[in-house]
Amino acid sequence: MKSLNKFFLDLKPHFEDGGKYQRLYPLYEAFDSFLFSTTKSTPGAPHIRDGIDLKRIMITVIIALVPCTLMALWNTGYQTNLVLAELGVDPQGWRGAVMQTIGVDPQSILSNMVHGALYFVPIYLVTVLAGSVWEALFNLIRGHEFSEAYLVTSLLLPLTLPPTIPLWQVAVGASFGVIFAKEVFGGVGKNFMNPALASRAFIYFAYPAQMTGDKVWTAVDGVSSATPLAVLAQASPADPTASLDISWFQAFIGTIPGSMGETSTLACLLGAALLLITGIASWQIMLSMLIGAVVTVVGFNLVPGPENPLYAVPVHYQLVLGGFAFGLVFMATDPVSAAQTQAGKWAYGLLIGFLAILIRVANPAYPESVMLAILLGNIFAPLIDYVVIRANIRRRVLRHG
Repeated sequence: MKSLNKFFLDLKPHFEDGGKYQRLYPLYEAFDSFLFSTTKSTPGAPHIRDGIDLKRIMITVIIALVPCTLMALWNTGYQTNLVLAELGVDPQGWRGAVMQTIGVDPQSILSNMVHGALYFVPIYLVTVLAGSVWEALFNLIRGHEFSEAYLVTSLLLPLTLPPTIPLWQVAVGASFGVIFAKEVFGGVGKNFMNPALASRAFIYFAYPAQMTGDKVWTAVDGVSSATPLAVLAQASPADPTASLDISWFQAFIGTIPGSMGETSTLACLLGAALLLITGIASWQIMLSMLIGAVVTVVGFNLVPGPENPLYAVPVHYQLVLGGFAFGLVFMATDPVSAAQTQAGKWAYGLLIGFLAILIRVANPAYPESVMLAILLGNIFAPLIDYVVIRANIRRRVLRHG
């Protein structure tokens, strides 16, 4: 590594101001920052020494996403292998050729992981490639340094998608999120909404046939596999959970159909533990979103004789179904698009929790309501902070004159 570091240091003058390749400095800096720690220092006082920086924050979030990623690989393969084993057929195409050497066995961890990777990895690579091209273009034009932030976005987006999504739609969605939710507003740290959620929302509304319905959650052509929320929407209002063919524990673990990385509440909680211990994510936003959701669910449960079965779904089921846990841990806590003031974080989380359950229950056409709730929360976050700051100013004026 020392020789490689020396090689990069020798190249540096050619990319700095006045160098032959100064316009390509963002590319040089991106590779140098990825391989080594930053060479920037703050020699003058006053400064607070801290071991955390943007790179460490993003790496910590990526580590926190590892349980959800592993679960995405295993459950995607498990759901596919389970259907193939029940039908007694072999997988088709290039994935089928790979799986012939391993075998299709839903009881095999290796078979499930490999089969899931054959769907997840291409989606992830397309997301990385599409987004990185646009980031590179905007950074070279503006002369901005590359940021590790897109590494998180490029992992979040695939985790929120079904395994059957066409790759070209992934590229279009990732491009939309990077350009219109991030770069047009100035780039890293200036996006007013979460780029990964903006990408997913674009794909959801632009190509609904590939994002909704019962045939997109299991990677076997022509096979219907409804998510638990879709089943509950058609259940008996008297006892909707009785129509489920899964237990609460299965929903909590995540062995159910759904978006690849959002099914496991347990995996999300493991990630939440790391983010809270390291202080990366706001516990106020997590707790207030949870409170907002619980209060809203209880309110719907108290409605007598509802015609909509989702009104009667109890709290413990609502919290482990859909993308609620994933959104709570990784999306709502985005430090750029969330509220910044302490009081604002509580209002922001309560609003998202309320909207997530309201949209899910009142309009079953949008069962993955957490996406819309967080995007709406992102839009209101600046207003929430403004109201909090103005209220603080008024209190200080009254107190001190």
